[in-house]
Amino acid sequence: MCVLAGAGTGKTRAITHRIAYGVHSGVYQPQRVLAVTFTARAAGEMRVRLRELGVAGVQARTFHAAALRQLHYFWPQAIGGAAPEILPHKASVVGEAASRLRLQLDRTELRDIAAEIEWAKVSLLTPESYAAAARRARREPPGMDESGMARMLGVYEEVKGERGVIDFEDVLLLTVGILEEREDIAATVRQQYRHFVVDEYQDVNALQQRLLELWLGGRHEVCVVGDPMQTIYSFTGASPRHLLDFAAQHPGAQTVRLVRNYRSTPQVVETANTLLTTVPVSRRSAGVQLSAQRPAGARPTLTALADDPAEAAWVAGEIRRRVSAGTPASDIAVLFRTNGQSEALESALSDVGVPYLVRGGERFFSRREVRDAIVLLRGAARTDDGEHPLGTLVADVLSGMGWQSEPPAASGAVRARWESLKALVDLAETTAATTPGARVADLVRELDERAAAQHAPAVDGVTLASLHAAKGLEWPVVHLVGCSDGLMPIVMAEGMDEINEERRLLYVGLTRARDELHLSWARARTPGARPSRRVSRFLDPLAAILGEGARSTPKSAGGGSAGGGRREKRTARVRHCKGCGTELTTATQRASGRCPECPPTYDEGLYERLVTWRRELSKAQSVPAFVVFTDATLEAIAEAEPTDARGLLAIAGIGARKLEQYGDDVLAIVAGDAPSPPAAQD
Repeated sequence: MCVLAGAGTGKTRAITHRIAYGVHSGVYQPQRVLAVTFTARAAGEMRVRLRELGVAGVQARTFHAAALRQLHYFWPQAIGGAAPEILPHKASVVGEAASRLRLQLDRTELRDIAAEIEWAKVSLLTPESYAAAARRARREPPGMDESGMARMLGVYEEVKGERGVIDFEDVLLLTVGILEEREDIAATVRQQYRHFVVDEYQDVNALQQRLLELWLGGRHEVCVVGDPMQTIYSFTGASPRHLLDFAAQHPGAQTVRLVRNYRSTPQVVETANTLLTTVPVSRRSAGVQLSAQRPAGARPTLTALADDPAEAAWVAGEIRRRVSAGTPASDIAVLFRTNGQSEALESALSDVGVPYLVRGGERFFSRREVRDAIVLLRGAARTDDGEHPLGTLVADVLSGMGWQSEPPAASGAVRARWESLKALVDLAETTAATTPGARVADLVRELDERAAAQHAPAVDGVTLASLHAAKGLEWPVVHLVGCSDGLMPIVMAEGMDEINEERRLLYVGLTRARDELHLSWARARTPGARPSRRVSRFLDPLAAILGEGARSTPKSAGGGSAGGGRREKRTARVRHCKGCGTELTTATQRASGRCPECPPTYDEGLYERLVTWRRELSKAQSVPAFVVFTDATLEAIAEAEPTDARGLLAIAGIGARKLEQYGDDVLAIVAGDAPSPPAAQD
């Protein structure tokens, strides 16, 4: 069965009730059902819901957790000995591999290369097949070309092998390898698990799909759930094609569409539906058109501010007013496109005394006060005589750590500590309410399960989260900040596929709101700067809902957006050769502005001066020349002859970091002046 479930249509409720009905009717044996999710939080939520439905024994795990369990169990039989240690972070191995290749990388570059390694591995690529696949996918490896990244992949695997460790992706790869090579082990797994449920199926990558196929072994006892309009992880190798092709792969499969949105008001649903009207019909028809089920609510708003700090201060002020009026801080979320936007919001909320938590920050069960509290609760479990209510007893135990029912007046770390302890007390009260007779020992077991799955209890505070981190969550009130071109869509998005994924990311953000949705954007980055930003082009079709301020271009006399058709093509960055007009398909061609068959049109003297400067700089910093700038980027500089920082940033291959590092030197060379002497890299 394929369930196409739109945002807020209750897909988790639907699939957990489907499993529970199968168990209670005797069709399913709970121990033979494997429900696969993409996050530990979602797996934990599914287990809780199944427990509330009276179903125990169903395995609800992430792909990695399920594969890791099988890998540890079958490794002695398939390989011998204990399974190798899993590398907690790739940075050290990537750093050593880079050192062997004489590359000096900063923390950001290490992270980007680690992400590219992950993409290659989940796409089932090897060092030999990477370069061709990366060119087809139009990948741009960080700081190097495709061949350089292929070498990095090979050396990374060498270093990992010498250390005797495996990484996160190897867990899936090795499990796939064992199941493919050992038919007896594959038969054991298939005998254990008869029925499969896969949540968020639109985000499955090639490696996860291969593992699922091996688990199934040609059977069709599988129910997948997903929404192609919420595909937002293509950059990691995820693909909705598995969801869209499911019926073809499983002849006779039923397709069910969940279209009734029970989460959001009709105004929020209308906004989300309208946003997708600009998606090509062929793609849009694969998803669902949401139908609102709730009573009418407030109309979404759009507010323009002068600069980023002003936007953060305005959002914080609105939240402070709402919290003072009685809205719980945990009912409010502020969503943004990039993690870098969080800092200004954190500062503004601290200034007005509103507690907050950054989703994706320190994990709940890693906090010291949480670890200390669990130790105390383990001791209390041994002396629990059952005389006092569970919530009261837990509160008494944690009072020894300074817990009190009233929140502290202080903010910052003091407030964060109190919020953590309050979450434990609230969880105790929830456990007592859902499981009559539960005692401290039961609570400790629940905490152990949640810690293993990183399923943290709710913490009272405004949630700050990127749009990617907000996937699968919801709040009564949502502030969506940074709704300007360059952030939505992000400036790096190229081609219609990437632009459409950015639009889907905004769709995910809009559909997180239950009751109120407030969008905002800033005309400039810093106070006093020229207001050069424009509102996001994605908001154009929402002008009837959000007002004329949502239009990124002036409305023409004919009723359409001035230059609307041409602008959409330009934002998709479809570029043509300046010489012959052929469409440019690779990043190198787009950067140079010409196809390989046409002669260069740039100032060759300027180009040679840039090459000489790059050679001296790379020698002084002991890095390959392409780490500074690729040939294509130097050609583009010599072609454009930029006169200021804005002109440099318009060139592919030059971002904020490289502008800061090399911008002054490049502008000096273009102007005919001498750059500063190259200095060794710190």
